Amino acid sequence: MERSFSEALKQRRTYYSITNQSPISDQEIECIVNMTVRHVPSAFNSQTTRVVLLLGESHKKLWQIVKDALKKIVPAEAFVKTEEKIDHSFACGYGTVLFFEDQKVVKGLQEAFPSYQENFPGWSLQTSAMHQLAIWVMLEDVGFGASLQHYNPLIDEEVRRAWNLPEHWHLIAEMPFGLPIGKPGEKEFQPLEERVRIFK
Repeated sequence: MERSFSEALKQRRTYYSITNQSPISDQEIECIVNMTVRHVPSAFNSQTTRVVLLLGESHKKLWQIVKDALKKIVPAEAFVKTEEKIDHSFACGYGTVLFFEDQKVVKGLQEAFPSYQENFPGWSLQTSAMHQLAIWVMLEDVGFGASLQHYNPLIDEEVRRAWNLPEHWHLIAEMPFGLPIGKPGEKEFQPLEERVRIFK
């Protein structure tokens, strides 16, 4: 869509009304993910973030895993509404991006730099957050709508098993995306003077 970065950032919103249509090819989606993983910064250039892109049947499989896990802990009368939300806001999309952080790398850095030991888990999460934002903005910029979900750690083991992922990959978030068919909700902004301070 050739927007400036600031314009693309302003347009990024949470979309719950999405379809399994795509405005771009799967290869272009892969390019967005690959470009982000390659170029988003990380503390000590640690490159701790791992990303899994689920399309087609794999995307549907993920949300079935989520429903199966929730069905075990959500009362039957409440699960009807839970299942409806998953089916109509997440599973109905075109794909899902899974964000992981590699704990083997984090622990290795803690051992290599003991004076920063307590900082590395936080820096790892900051790196993940940057990847999440970058992919979210770029997906929206090409015409997708997306949201960020957190069904971890409830689904962690089953997700690792389903796609044969390493034990040391720690799931952080799930981002379902698809062609938006409804507008996002209104967003309220707190006054900037309460959130930003400038000194000269």
